[in-house]
Parts: sequence; C-alpha cells; structure tokens
Amino acid sequence: MTSERRALIALGSNLGERERNLQRALELLGSTEGLRVTQRSSWHETAPVGGPPGQGDFLNGACEVMTTCTPEELLVRCLEIEAALGRVRAELNGPRSLDLDLLWFEGEVRDTPSLTLPHPRWEERAFVLAPLAELVPLQLLPRCGETVAARAAALETREVHT
Repeated sequence: MTSERRALIALGSNLGERERNLQRALELLGSTEGLRVTQRSSWHETAPVGGPPGQGDFLNGACEVMTTCTPEELLVRCLEIEAALGRVRAELNGPRSLDLDLLWFEGEVRDTPSLTLPHPRWEERAFVLAPLAELVPLQLLPRCGETVAARAAALETREVHT
C-alpha cells in the first residue's frame, strides 16, 4: 500500500460565483479516491496580477491535502476539476472560473513541460502565501529559505509601501 503524502494547492476564482467555485473545487478534491483535504484557508480577495486589464478581483485560498496519488495524478485531477467548473484557457492569465495550482508535494521535485515542483513562482506571490500562512506558517520555502509566514509578511509589507 502506498503511504499518504502531503501536498499544498492554491485555489483562485474571478468569474461567476467565486466562493461557490472554490467551495465546489474543495468538495471535488475531497471526493477523489486516495485524497483527503485536511485543512483549508479562509478566502482572500485580491486584485489580479498580470493578464488583460479590466478583469475582476480574485477570491484566493489554499488547501492542504493528504494523498496516495502521484504528483502527476494530482495535477490531472486538478485540471479535471477546473474543466468541470467551467475553466476555459482562452488567454494567458485571463479571467477564470477556477484556478488550481499544485504548489508543493512532499518529497518531490519536478521540472517537466507539464509540471514544476515546487511551483516556480509561489514564493513571489502574496495572494498564494497569505492563505498558506494560515495553514503551514513554518513551512520552509525551498528557494528563498524563509518560512511561509515570514515571506508572506515581507511581501505584504512591500505591497503596502510601494
């Protein structure tokens, strides 16, 4: 039997019923064989980063899961859930009903065309780190060596003062 490992997933939505989209995504993740959602953050409203002008604000969050899935299986499941909830990939960083990003997977490093672990930009994104700080404040970020909480606070301070 494969042992469970911990993974962290970021959630975001800026189209439709944003909170309902995020809640439904958590339900669908939780109904996946070999996967349990063990905790989730509160929702954070944030301005879009990049992408076309004029799109609405995002509702962002994060969740921790325990899974027997491989990282690739978990990524496929996230993409299936996005599609089931109306995600259309029409333009880079465009508005979306749901965005699920696999951020980190215990004991795994990947750099393939379809999956990079840990996520290459999670340490730079306050909208990812603020929700994560609620769940795993002492988690070390591999590239910068800071904890999630310290990095989230530093990015929040930088955003406020720039």
